[in-house]
Amino acid sequence: MQHIPLLINGEFISSESLQFIDVTNPANNTVIAKAPIASDAEIDAAVACAKDAFLTWREVPVSERARVMMRYQQLLKEHHDEIATILSSETGKTFADAKGDVWRGIEVVEQAMNVPSMMMGETSENVARGIDTYSYTQPLGVCLGITPFNFPAMIPLWMFPLAVACGNTFILKPSEQDPLTPTRLAELFIEAGAPKGVLNVIHGGKDQVNRLLNHDDISAVSFVGSVPVGQHVYKTATDNMKRAQCFAGAKNHSVIMPDANKQQVLNNLVGASVGAAGQRCMAISVAVFVGDAGEWVEELANMIGQVKPGLWDDEDAAYGPLISPQAKARVLSLIQQGKDEGATCLIDGSDFTLKGYEEGNWVGPTVFSDVTETMQIYQQEIFGPVLCCMVVDTLEEAIALVNRNPFGNGTSIFTASGAAARKYQHEIEVGQVGINVPIPVPLPFFSFTGWKNSFYGDMHAYGKQAVRFYSETKTVTARWFENDIPSGPNMTINLK
Repeated sequence: MQHIPLLINGEFISSESLQFIDVTNPANNTVIAKAPIASDAEIDAAVACAKDAFLTWREVPVSERARVMMRYQQLLKEHHDEIATILSSETGKTFADAKGDVWRGIEVVEQAMNVPSMMMGETSENVARGIDTYSYTQPLGVCLGITPFNFPAMIPLWMFPLAVACGNTFILKPSEQDPLTPTRLAELFIEAGAPKGVLNVIHGGKDQVNRLLNHDDISAVSFVGSVPVGQHVYKTATDNMKRAQCFAGAKNHSVIMPDANKQQVLNNLVGASVGAAGQRCMAISVAVFVGDAGEWVEELANMIGQVKPGLWDDEDAAYGPLISPQAKARVLSLIQQGKDEGATCLIDGSDFTLKGYEEGNWVGPTVFSDVTETMQIYQQEIFGPVLCCMVVDTLEEAIALVNRNPFGNGTSIFTASGAAARKYQHEIEVGQVGINVPIPVPLPFFSFTGWKNSFYGDMHAYGKQAVRFYSETKTVTARWFENDIPSGPNMTINLK
């Protein structure tokens, strides 16, 4: 049985803890590894090492920090299949989906290679006579990342590469449900040349997170996860005067206009709704059909009904199991609640099992129609392979529906009308909008910009905003005196 190590001061060590968390294969719930619950002393040691390492790492030229990222992205590409295999084994994701998870993280590392230009300051000469003003971008200190189970490669790679490239040091607390992938990412980061203490990895649960959030020597916190935990992390971090960015829940709508390309719409909605077993914060969980497009609901349901879950290495499998028995139970409870509240269950995946893997966390694709805003299947983020279908008469009604929802992570519109698309993107109160693109996750030179209850904070993940989040601006106003000495002191705040 593999016991997952901690990473402290550049060394992978066995925890002194006698408490462990089982890491299971979601396809059959067999235990494949054990993750330690780090002790308070180990957490304090990791933070102390990161604090010490910051004093030297911040002085490393930004071009050298960028070269570490260059080597790292090359190692990630060389080990792409290996990382995806590890990821599949502990999440149940299909191999193709796991490779996509890793690749989207690699793209962020490639962006981190551009950190010298992203950290450039500004200069203005002669802001007053003989006085110049210029700014520097400097790192914060020790940063903390708390990551979820659903993207164990991509989301850690959203965080520590950019933070470290900016000159910070980092504590990563990955999900206890799939820590094997982040551990391998950390091994490759050390191999790429990251000095001791620059990246540290701590495992555990709520208590370990709270100790980190309350630690005086941590300057900034990045989090991705559920709404209740996101709110707790944001409040605790900011109460402790820390900078925080917390990405939380979602209820993403796709609006389908009657002039859209029908086959393109149906093909896109199948994958966007039940792909990855619906365990994506950008999954489409509500399809809003406008006018005559409502006639497509039954055909969409039939297409989704043909989707078959399976094992990660089955090339015919569309998606894998849910992450845990608890996740499965919650999804099944919401499906039953949808039926009880009067929604029409066109496709019901509640009873799906995979032969030979009956103990796994399987839920088949599920589609509801006649869904209303008061139903729990609409109000809650299901985080399973469940699509809710709604029909409205006009685009204005669709926009109003989406804007009433408390979440604002992502949305999309399918249409052949530039005017409709323009109206939608302008009026919709959601941070990330797709036009004929179902899951509008931006590439890393833009930022991931959820709104409303999908995000707590000011500056978002990756892109330019992440550099601003992981750094501080220092502004310098300078004068170099010549031989002429002024006649007396300046007693005002004006520059003279």
